[in-house]
Amino acid sequence: MPAMTRRGFVQTAGALAAAAVAAPARAHSPPSAKAPPRFRLGIVTYMVAADWDLPTILKVCQRVGIADVELRTTHKHGVEPSLSKEQRQSVRKQFGDAGMTPWGLGTTCEFQSPDRAVVKRNIETCKQFIDLARDIGARGVKVRPNGLPKEVPAEKTLEQIGKALIPCGQAAADAGVEVWVEVHGGGTSKPANMKAIMDHCGHKAVGVTWNSNAEDVVDGSVAPSFALLKPWLLSCHINHLYNDAAGTYPYRELFRLLRESGYDRPTLCEVHKGMPTPESGEEFLRYYKALWAELARA
Repeated sequence: MPAMTRRGFVQTAGALAAAAVAAPARAHSPPSAKAPPRFRLGIVTYMVAADWDLPTILKVCQRVGIADVELRTTHKHGVEPSLSKEQRQSVRKQFGDAGMTPWGLGTTCEFQSPDRAVVKRNIETCKQFIDLARDIGARGVKVRPNGLPKEVPAEKTLEQIGKALIPCGQAAADAGVEVWVEVHGGGTSKPANMKAIMDHCGHKAVGVTWNSNAEDVVDGSVAPSFALLKPWLLSCHINHLYNDAAGTYPYRELFRLLRESGYDRPTLCEVHKGMPTPESGEEFLRYYKALWAELARA
């Protein structure tokens, strides 16, 4: 990811805003009658909010107008399977009082290891997060593959990952939540390989988290990759939106595809840089939201 600066954000926001104003003036066309997108902006605590406690996350997101949060494990918010029943109730109440949603729990559970004992431990950890998600009112649990072991044929690993997700999906279905497989990791981030994983899984409670990877882009477009994974799309991560101005990732096209598909869930801001203070984080998220609104407009 390129370095993130306020100056870069301001320049890009200005350029996008100017383009949005100038284009209708040149065309003399009436305002678009299309409805706003059904999807919305959310946030992953990785990494903007990694060092914020839960009250700070809720306060900043309330001020910016962001309602959905994916709580990534190991961060300062402390929402982990180790929480007691009373602490889980407190987390649920804090989100409810703020008028916000604990959209998901971002785990590091992964299932590609050739060691069956390691895979089994990850399945059991995933089930613990599923119980936590149920208790705090979250919609789902994010898991991930994290590459393809070199000593094992890729096809075998993809099948292994898919089948390991089946007991996770059953536990999620029993708990009334979902499992989202992040399109992540060397080799496993290729959309065709993620499709193979999902084909091997085949559980209705298991879908994918689109992750806005460079591997999605084919000849400048994400449409072919989106078509491969659309049947399983349950969550979505986005990153540095200002890359769109340089043509690095076609977010405007992605948002159009999300709109056309009827996607009505969050697109979650996940940028790989923490903020020194909540105040700077709030400022960043306000600029980010402005860019998101421009790129997501019809």
